[in-house]
Amino acid sequence: MSGPLQGIKVVEMTSVVLGPWACQMLADMGAEVIKIEQPRGDSNRSLGAANNPGMAALYLTCNRNKRSIVLDLRVAGARDAVLALVKNADVFIHNNRPQVMTKLGLDYADLRKVNPRIIYCGAYGYSKKGPYGKLGALDDSIQAASGIAMLNEMVLGEPRYLPTIVADKTTAITVVYGVLAALFHRERTGEGQELEVPMFETMVNWVMAEHLWGMTFDPPKGKPGYTRLMSKDRKPYKTKDGYIAVLPYLDAHWVKFCEITGYPQFIDDERFRTLADRVRNIDATNQTTAMIMATRTTTEWLGVLAPSGIPHIVVNTLEDLATDPHLEATGFWQSFDHPTEGKLRLPSFPVNFGSTPASIRRAAPRLGEHTVEVLREAGVDTATIDSLTASGAAMTAEQAAKSVGQGGD
Repeated sequence: MSGPLQGIKVVEMTSVVLGPWACQMLADMGAEVIKIEQPRGDSNRSLGAANNPGMAALYLTCNRNKRSIVLDLRVAGARDAVLALVKNADVFIHNNRPQVMTKLGLDYADLRKVNPRIIYCGAYGYSKKGPYGKLGALDDSIQAASGIAMLNEMVLGEPRYLPTIVADKTTAITVVYGVLAALFHRERTGEGQELEVPMFETMVNWVMAEHLWGMTFDPPKGKPGYTRLMSKDRKPYKTKDGYIAVLPYLDAHWVKFCEITGYPQFIDDERFRTLADRVRNIDATNQTTAMIMATRTTTEWLGVLAPSGIPHIVVNTLEDLATDPHLEATGFWQSFDHPTEGKLRLPSFPVNFGSTPASIRRAAPRLGEHTVEVLREAGVDTATIDSLTASGAAMTAEQAAKSVGQGGD
């Protein structure tokens, strides 16, 4: 069976992670995705380990199930080629600032003229409605602007970025559900529309869901910041020989935890009687739990906790994830033979559809690998394609490789 988005055609003009990863999710769910790249290609083509130039690890993990076409929008004819692709598409996604798309003649008003049913999604740093609307943005700047970096200052004593591109990936997921909702609306009404998915607003919404806290009320009933998460002792607990994550969170969990660990005196301790008490005294709660967990080995604790119903799990390294027994049992890691890059390990799409499973059908494409076939499918005649490739408005894989110094195939 094909994925639930079979028959949906997506044209993307994106790079880095936000846009490509969002479009890969749509592709995994069965959509046909055409990736428009500039002659030098997506910047992620050069980031990480690689067997061949332009096919590095970060590109390979964000661009499977797509076809690549190279168009140089500085050259006459390239814009018309984009419009030809959009004419029969369902969705167009870009992550350029709105002013750039207007300058290129590829904003929503332009695309709607050739396809009134198009779902047009712009994903960029800040809403064009506000004073930050002309600013560029990357994940780190959005972590700074949205309060994430200062959350670390409250715990660690200095502002720090999370060691993952949380703003890019969270916004990418927001792009996916926004596009799906717009497609659902079009299915009912026939109406296309423009979507704006700004990173800043997305991440402020994400951060403040729990951290608005006392400022939820007007006037405020306290400071922002979810108390439990602000404890300096909120971290995996050290055992005699390693680390373990354990969370006796609910009242029943706490009672059971005190009983099976041999510390029943903490059940009726006034600091810990209820969840609200434990959150109010979160530092003492974490310190007490840490004291208990330090008394046995990780393996011993896993045996004690296994029948308890208390949330707990080992603390994995990134290397551990490649052989995690649960991920192996569920078939999460898939082996894929790429025609030019060799055998790859790729993560599965995380949603398990009962009737329309997502799948990895196509390798991440070489730069410009599908330029000619995609343009031909869009109705561009052979003479025009030849003219586009001769002028540099469009490039084949061989031309693109030479233009970025990769050499021929």
